[in-house]
Amino acid sequence: MAKERRELKSVGYEIFIGILSILSILNLVLLYVAQENSIETVLTVMNALFSGIFLVDFLYRIATAPAAGAYFFKHFGWADLLASLPFAQFKILRVFRLVRVFRLLREVGIRTVGRTLSKDRAGSSLYILLLMGIFVLEFGSLSMLRVEQGAPGANIKTASDALWYTIVTISTVGYGDQYPVTNAGRLIGSGVIVIGVGIFGTFTGYLANFFLSPKKNPAPPVDAADTGAETVEGLQLRLEESEAKLAEIRKLLAEPDR
Repeated sequence: MAKERRELKSVGYEIFIGILSILSILNLVLLYVAQENSIETVLTVMNALFSGIFLVDFLYRIATAPAAGAYFFKHFGWADLLASLPFAQFKILRVFRLVRVFRLLREVGIRTVGRTLSKDRAGSSLYILLLMGIFVLEFGSLSMLRVEQGAPGANIKTASDALWYTIVTISTVGYGDQYPVTNAGRLIGSGVIVIGVGIFGTFTGYLANFFLSPKKNPAPPVDAADTGAETVEGLQLRLEESEAKLAEIRKLLAEPDR
């Protein structure tokens, strides 16, 4: 059980990968349901992005695993590798990542997960904003394409236009070559701008905290058996001292008054 626990990464990271897995599986379903080429283009681009993220995740896990062979064969490493390949037939294997997240929640408990995320506020905020950025990139592009595609005088007419607009807006660059002309599109664009500023502001703060904060020296590991032995010895010593003092008090009380 302890070895399996070491195969898992940080709580925030595991939840981040688990949510991306859910979104990627949802996109796989939408690819078969969607009837428009523009929507399929956006979903295909997002699935390519997820494939890259999951491939990096697989390399990270196998490089840091206590036993690479155990991770690959016993802890679904082979499924992680196949699911990261750009083939629709293998993307369903991303469900094994959800199994890993479920195992994490079951082992450490939801309350412990909440306390861990609360202690690591910088890392948790970064993961949340990265998820928001990915959600905005996908659903912002789809929404912008939906409200702008048929509007009079619109210049966001294709999936590539919508993706380009969302990318340059969320990165706070804003070239101005693509822009919304409808009120709904401007409202969506405003949300993308706000989230983009939040992502880069939080990322800057995270890097500053990572490089500038003093590193804490980890406490040396303590063996539970040694701790228990020291506790018993300390109690015995205190008991002997108490008995000696009690004997002195009895001796004084037993002496006749002078």
